Amino acid sequence: MELIKTIPLFTNLNDVDIWFQDEARFGQQNTTTRLWAKKGTRPRAVKQQQFDYAYLFGAVCPSTRQTEALITPWVNMSVMRQHLQQISAKTAPGRHAVVLMDGAGWHQASLVTDIDNVSIIKLPPYSPELNPIEQVWSWLRQHHLANRCFKGYEDIVESCSEAWNDFVSCTKRVMKMCQRDWIEVGKS
Repeated sequence: MELIKTIPLFTNLNDVDIWFQDEARFGQQNTTTRLWAKKGTRPRAVKQQQFDYAYLFGAVCPSTRQTEALITPWVNMSVMRQHLQQISAKTAPGRHAVVLMDGAGWHQASLVTDIDNVSIIKLPPYSPELNPIEQVWSWLRQHHLANRCFKGYEDIVESCSEAWNDFVSCTKRVMKMCQRDWIEVGKS
């Protein structure tokens, strides 16, 4: 019901694309993950003490196989609006994007009041399992960004860009991680 109240009245449900959106912090206080090692040995993993970070804003639309990302040094409503404008630009003419996101303070419905083809639906609190982009962050950490050192902010941005581009380079992987049966709207 919230979906129907969120989109403009003239929009047919067959013309709605569901996007999953979130952001994650990556940087020098990095994640350590399990490592393969010879039995009986203790592998070493580097843990940096510096505090440079970058925030990766990511969005995936499984039905259209579209993705969008933005890397910034901070999070706020201005950056969130920029990300929503990217999603708007990626949405095909005549279609409407409904962006599902968590309840972070910078996730405000007022950010899209003048973006005609985007609406926001907030997921219930404490329900990351409803947002498949959370699995994307885990994949990026496990395959690219964990157990490593970064020289500084530029290195973090470059590494995040490479990780995101690798993730989206395989459409099957994006679909497998992000497709959910319950997001199908307008299909009968």
